[in-house]
Amino acid sequence: MKRLVVHAALALSVAVSVLCAPVLAAEPRNTNREAAPMAEDPQLEARLVDISQELRCLVCQNESLASSHAELADDLRQEVRELIRAGKSDQEIKDFLVARYGDFVLYRPEVKPLTWVLWFGPFLLLLVAAIFLGVYLRQRRALSAPAALSDEARARAKQLLKG
Repeated sequence: MKRLVVHAALALSVAVSVLCAPVLAAEPRNTNREAAPMAEDPQLEARLVDISQELRCLVCQNESLASSHAELADDLRQEVRELIRAGKSDQEIKDFLVARYGDFVLYRPEVKPLTWVLWFGPFLLLLVAAIFLGVYLRQRRALSAPAALSDEARARAKQLLKG
């Protein structure tokens, strides 16, 4: 059994290294990169950071738009800059991006019928799992309860123990 676990772990590590090798080779690590230049207007850049922290990178999916280094994130940040320069409010910018990319672009989507699964799905799954666990434990307890012996079986057991 131990050998099987070791072989499975080795196979998994090889598979992960093979799958990740093209990604690592495609984006070389350069620690000497310069920071991206700030916009001419520091207030615009601060507002961009505030808005982009509430938006999800569509490529990375687990990073905010502000912290993502993907090319699409750069394009979206540039688009947000243009919308800010055009005088759009924060809500108008978010509404524009939601209309274009869907509720997924928001880290905290609104609670509405289309996003009920996102908001209440985990709790529903937890409730269903608890119900199944309760049913399973009741069935298991019922199966493991000792059966009552009849008088005949009890007398026979006494004879076997004596003899």
